[in-house]
Amino acid sequence: MGAKPSGRPTSFDIAYLAGVSQPTVSRALRGSRSVSAATRERIEAIARELHYSVDKNASSLRSQRSNTIALLFFEDPTPDESMINPFFLAMLGSITRHCALRGLDLLISFQKMEDDWHARYQDSHRADGLILLGYGDYTLYAARLNDLIANGTHFVRWGAVSEDDTGATVGSDNFGAGRLAGEHLLGLGRRRIAFLGQADEHCPEFAERQQGLAAAMASAGLTFDPALQVDAISTEEAGHAAAEALLARGVRFDAIFAASDLIAIGAMRALAEAGRSIPADVAVVGFDDIPAASLTSPPLTTVMQDLRGAGELLVETLVAQVMGQPAPPSTIPARLVVRQSCGA
Repeated sequence: MGAKPSGRPTSFDIAYLAGVSQPTVSRALRGSRSVSAATRERIEAIARELHYSVDKNASSLRSQRSNTIALLFFEDPTPDESMINPFFLAMLGSITRHCALRGLDLLISFQKMEDDWHARYQDSHRADGLILLGYGDYTLYAARLNDLIANGTHFVRWGAVSEDDTGATVGSDNFGAGRLAGEHLLGLGRRRIAFLGQADEHCPEFAERQQGLAAAMASAGLTFDPALQVDAISTEEAGHAAAEALLARGVRFDAIFAASDLIAIGAMRALAEAGRSIPADVAVVGFDDIPAASLTSPPLTTVMQDLRGAGELLVETLVAQVMGQPAPPSTIPARLVVRQSCGA
């Protein structure tokens, strides 16, 4: 137990009032899971009563850390000038809130594949670690991840979760979600299901979603027709072009599972222009549940990813690395949000 409280409140004063050691107070105020929830709540309550705040500068000097996380967005083509995929914009709120709860500063920047963004952050030491959102062509991006690993950089990325050596990853259960979407469409009596999205090693998340769809069809005694798959990146324009290409092939289809909501929205526009009714002629399912998904005509059935859980897990995984703790890959379940584009 610490010494009796003095004038200006310190962590030792909190330790005295809480009946714990000063290191326990420090761990509790850092959010360490080594301190029980009840003890942490008691310590936090006493800290509030004393109007105590952590001296982050002093803490940084002791730990040789900046108490700052860098969040790097990969630039995506968008209709506006944000250059940020709206799905990642929605995730930003969760990451920001959890950093605040952790007492961490958040530095936000863009990454371009042609830039040496990885080298800049390794050399500047402005942040204790990186959260990476988006990646473009994964076959090119993986080389940058390997550079980070070789230089001992702490980082976590959002993406397809695997057991490879490309660093800590947090992502949705893309295969399970793809299977869920496929089962829903099959349950509606749809049998000729198209997939719009680049389903190969260049975009592993999309590939896993297509594989989940194919697995659902196989369980129903059906085979996914490769002629019903059209490559598309995650933009409305690409979705529109992919749906036009699908229509031009002259193959029969009664449903579309799009690898993202942006692709789905573009595809719905192409279907309307071709005189195909949604959902009477073609049922459509997207992926992400971005705000625009509920505003389409008809509203889009889509797979919702757990943004709050994703943001918290990304931060916690990175903090674990910085603290020298293991950070295994983490997969988050997703769920289907049924709207009128499937006839709900």
